[in-house]
Amino acid sequence: MGASATAEQALRRRGTTLFLLTVAYFFSYMDRQILAILQEDIRRDLLLTDTQLGLLAGLAFAIFYATLGLPVARLADRGNRVTIISIALALWSAMTAVCGLAQNFVQLLLARIGVGIGEAGSSPPSHSIIADLYPPERRAGAMGIYSLGVVLGAAGGTMIGGALAHYFGWRTAMFAVGIPGVLLAIVIKLLVIEPPRGLSDPGKAQGAGDMPPFAAGFRSLFADRAAVHLVMGVTVTSLIGYGTTAFGPSFMIRTMGMDKLQIATVVAPVGGLCGSLSAVLGGWLANKAAVRFGLHAQSWLVLAMKAVGLPLSFLFLLSTDPWVAVPLYWASLLLTNSYLGPTFALIQGLAPLRMRALWAAVTLLVINLVGLGLGPTLIGIVSDFLKPTLGDAEALRWAMLTLSAATPWALFHYWRAGAALKRRTEASA
Repeated sequence: MGASATAEQALRRRGTTLFLLTVAYFFSYMDRQILAILQEDIRRDLLLTDTQLGLLAGLAFAIFYATLGLPVARLADRGNRVTIISIALALWSAMTAVCGLAQNFVQLLLARIGVGIGEAGSSPPSHSIIADLYPPERRAGAMGIYSLGVVLGAAGGTMIGGALAHYFGWRTAMFAVGIPGVLLAIVIKLLVIEPPRGLSDPGKAQGAGDMPPFAAGFRSLFADRAAVHLVMGVTVTSLIGYGTTAFGPSFMIRTMGMDKLQIATVVAPVGGLCGSLSAVLGGWLANKAAVRFGLHAQSWLVLAMKAVGLPLSFLFLLSTDPWVAVPLYWASLLLTNSYLGPTFALIQGLAPLRMRALWAAVTLLVINLVGLGLGPTLIGIVSDFLKPTLGDAEALRWAMLTLSAATPWALFHYWRAGAALKRRTEASA
């Protein structure tokens, strides 16, 4: 197939491609998040501490997920991104099913490492494909739709995992969410068209140019002031988000007295809807803001929505009545999940054409080593530290509150990113 025919077919299928990449992202987060709703069962079955649970959800997973994302991204900037995504999806799905066979902490740890290795091959090439299929003024909206995989995957893992664990046990839940991903990998390989690079960027030669040295990708990103602040903002946000999400179901069970089925059938479905609305609305508003005020407004929009959502998050964690706390949680999700689409769209727009997957991987490296790696681990360590004085339930509450207090740090970086982008636009005018 000629280049022009490939480009035309890729554009015709971009809606299907975005849908399938979003579903793959959904499976990624479902397989990652299912551990949260199963933690209390696993803790009792395998006799684990909160620190061990934090390691399983965070650092052990993140080290391999983040660091292997770099060579995978390098490969994605050179080779066929669709093939990479398909292989990665099949691997992490199979390893999720293997988690259900674990008989002790070490076996479960090794299986989770396998999940992290597989998931390393998903997001960087997906970001790169989406950036090639959608022009800059529509990219935040497309990334917002793609980011639905986060909120729907987290909700799906909680809903499916919680319901299956309630009736059949946590091991069956692991098998049930892992195996379908292998089938999805085949569908993606058969239906998704690899788009020419730079397809939707006016004035950029499609697929042209030599591949820059690996180190140049790091230097180019960290030499860009706006990109650095965006990476810092999304990293601190992820530190808080990954930590509180990993222990959210345990907090509701242990501290608020809820059960898995209530969380799976009531909390998670509405939470998934609120988070989805936030992701789509955030992307849509970011597109509108970029057209009316310039790209810098996208960063400030994230700042505003997160600032309004912060008090709601605090009130949720401080509440003692679950049916007062849960609506506050839903309300906070309407605002706080809006950041992913605009952030990644801005980073992809700033990235050199032949470094898009690499910039995405560097961003995800920092996000996941710091956010995913340290967020759940810190909450687990702080919770275990506070247990002798506060007890099992309150220790977890105050560990989560301590981490959430870092939110203003993230807001600072989104403000500085917007300011840097605005100066750049004014200088080029």
